[in-house]
Order: sequence, then C-alpha cells, then structure tokens
Amino acid sequence: GGGVGDSSRLDTSARLRALESSLRNIPDLRDSERPKAYVPRNPYPTPGSFPQTPAPVFDFPSIFEKFDTDTLFFIFYYQQGTYQQYLAARELKKQSWRYHKKYLTWFQRHEEPKVTTDEYEQGTYVYFDYETGWCQRIKTDFTFEYGYLEDELNV
Repeated sequence: GGGVGDSSRLDTSARLRALESSLRNIPDLRDSERPKAYVPRNPYPTPGSFPQTPAPVFDFPSIFEKFDTDTLFFIFYYQQGTYQQYLAARELKKQSWRYHKKYLTWFQRHEEPKVTTDEYEQGTYVYFDYETGWCQRIKTDFTFEYGYLEDELNV
C-alpha cells in the first residue's frame, strides 16, 4: 500500500538515481583548465576595405610548408578549431615537433633520448613556451610520457 515506508523507499531510489547521474557526469581534470581561446585585447572596428576573412591562399596545405616555425605556432594557438590550425599542426609534426596533451605545448627532441621505454622517453627537449615568453626553451631531463603524446593527426 501507501504507508510511510513507501515514501522513504522512493526518497532512497531518487537519491540513488541522483548519485548515479552525478557519477556519470563527474568533472574531468581538463574541466579545471582555463580555455585557451584568443580574445583580442583591443578589438577595433575596421573599414570595409580591410580584409574581413582570411585570404583563400591559407586553405592550401602547400603554403604552410613555407611558413617559419613561429608563424605555425601562432596559427596553431590563435586559429583554434579551424582548418588552418590543423594545417599548422600537420606541418609542425612534419618538422618533428610533437604535441604534449598535458602541457598543451609542442616538444622536439634536442638530442637522442637518454632513456627509452615502452611508456616514455627521457632526455633534453626543446619546447615552445606559448604562455610566458612566446619562444623556444630547453628542458633537460624531461620525461615525455607517450600517453600524453597527441598521435591522432596523420602527416
């Protein structure tokens, strides 16, 4: 029937459903990272004679082979979610740069690794410091865990 015990069973059932739902939607570690979207510091309206969209030449993969590394990094970090970002990443990979998914930056071997295992390699790397200096820096005794290596992009 409809006694007092039925109400408490319903409350328990509702609580269990809520707990299961919250467990399924538990925040991921990446949820705490701040977004890296570019927001212009001084947005300025431009006259109609100024290009409002990128030139069509930037849709051709061959043009990216001609860009220097700094230009490729700029495109990668400031054209997020675009075909141009993909082309810049592809060209960086062709130049032996590897993207680290934990540190969200690009690494390149400075020399052959001192240690290599199935899970990681350790040695001296050049990395691109996009946050504090917009420059390349050297990192010695760095352990590059292969689990953080972005390897979905084929070149």
